[in-house]
Amino acid sequence: MSDIKATMATFDFSTLQPDLIIDALQQLGLDVSSGLLALNSYENRVYQFSAYQGAAETAAKFVVKFYRPQRWSEAQLEEEHQFAFELANADVPVVAPLVIQGKSLHSYHGFYFAVYPSRGGRGLETDNDQHLAMLGRFLGRLHQVGSANRFKHRPSFSVQSQLIESQNTLLNSGFIPSYLQPAFTSALQQVIDLASQHYKPNSIIRLHGDCHAGNLFYVDQGPFFVDLDDCRMGPAIQDLWMMLSGDQKEQRDTLELILEEYEQHCDFDPSELKLIEPLRAMRMVHYMAWLTKRWQDPAFPMNFPWFNTDKYWEQQCLALKEQLFLLQQAPLSLVPQY
Repeated sequence: MSDIKATMATFDFSTLQPDLIIDALQQLGLDVSSGLLALNSYENRVYQFSAYQGAAETAAKFVVKFYRPQRWSEAQLEEEHQFAFELANADVPVVAPLVIQGKSLHSYHGFYFAVYPSRGGRGLETDNDQHLAMLGRFLGRLHQVGSANRFKHRPSFSVQSQLIESQNTLLNSGFIPSYLQPAFTSALQQVIDLASQHYKPNSIIRLHGDCHAGNLFYVDQGPFFVDLDDCRMGPAIQDLWMMLSGDQKEQRDTLELILEEYEQHCDFDPSELKLIEPLRAMRMVHYMAWLTKRWQDPAFPMNFPWFNTDKYWEQQCLALKEQLFLLQQAPLSLVPQY
């Protein structure tokens, strides 16, 4: 438990008070004319506000994001912003940070932060064929840009970062109930062993990295992402598999619909389908470890009250066993299997 508390000591938002936020914005020439509306974000602290900028006679709406200290380096954050600018310049619909006083990444009293234009939209409907087709076009264009260069500073999806390091966090946390430790530890190790055997991507590109329906918005012109906070290197299928649900036939039908538009812009390697279950295992284990590491942040017990209960760990033990079963099955195929 002491290790977790020591880790959390580097992730401290306690000094990020409203006065500090307003002062940080004023140093950029943003005269805040409204209150600060906290938006739904656990990893960072994000606020919407209205402000006058320069000689503007009317206030515009903005969003400011204060990055969690010690999570990303300055070089990694700048690389995220550069990727957003590349995508925007290629007419890929992402909301890029604003360049103010010659730069997009700013610092104030130990916090890195960025300002974005405020943009609203509706949630993407993953059961809507038209929405999925537009998503396919969007991701194809995003990956077309993503494959043109590589990140130098941001990490890659890997067995080490997503599984091994997460395993160490979980097993050293003291959170797993003693009666459940043997079964949980065994299931976790088997999942890691099998996922490690199967996760061998042929190529990796720059990705959005956290492409699920909750991170997508939709307007009449199409879908868009509001930021690229989790962008990293990885196989293209990472930005596709979380849109798939149901049995194998339903997943195949959805994927074919997405790929029909995706491949107008970017080739897809069908051999990456065998990476879906290893990537699902990575996400599952990494998510458990993420909650564990962040548990000392007051925002987490408030928003995840079900975490760190006996019932939660029992459910995760069962989920690991189910994932082990999926890892042992034949991967999804674009050709129906009889």
